[in-house]
Amino acid sequence: MNKTIQLQDLGAKDFKDTWDYQETLFKAILDTKIKNRREDAGLETANHFLFVEHPHVYTLGKSGDLSNLLLTAEQLEEKGATFYKINRGGDITYHGPGQIVGYPILDLDNFFTDIHKYLRFLEEVIILTLAEYGLKSERSPGETGVWLDVGTPFARKICALGVRASRWVTMHGFALNINADLGYFDNIIPCGIRGKAVTTLNNELGIDTVDETEVKQKILKHFSVLFDSTFTTVS
Repeated sequence: MNKTIQLQDLGAKDFKDTWDYQETLFKAILDTKIKNRREDAGLETANHFLFVEHPHVYTLGKSGDLSNLLLTAEQLEEKGATFYKINRGGDITYHGPGQIVGYPILDLDNFFTDIHKYLRFLEEVIILTLAEYGLKSERSPGETGVWLDVGTPFARKICALGVRASRWVTMHGFALNINADLGYFDNIIPCGIRGKAVTTLNNELGIDTVDETEVKQKILKHFSVLFDSTFTTVS
């Protein structure tokens, strides 16, 4: 089993371009698995992890409700935002500057073949990362992602999750709000959940700006431990 993960930080990149790139990596892993199955080729399958920051964009998962987008096409254009229906699970979410988006494109045959466990591990990576900043975050029953003050009137979401998997190969991933403009969340019903707020790390810490590079390093540290993996940086 290959437990090395190729890490790429794409910086600021258009959502559709990144989605297309994910699909290319995803398909290459699937093609290798199919070749191994048909020809007993014994080829090693790759694993990838992409960090990216998107321009303002709203994405709707395949089980989502379009009515959770509260903007018309004209209003989207006015706000400099785009919208895509995509092939991950979950409902609607927002991506934009000040948010760390992570896309693990893994062959889970290299780790464990359990999607529920995979989602819980992604959440745990974020929970452990936020704990390093003194925040107690947790899961909310029946609501994928990472939250603060669960079970209180002040419950608020700080990280959204949505994945796709086929033949144990994953794509899409998580979006952690670090220094994001929360005003953009007012234009949707985030993840289709009414009456609950969204927050950012800098708001929770009461500071202007959190060092996003530092947060990424902490994410990778906890991901590596939980997935018993090592990262190698590629250009």
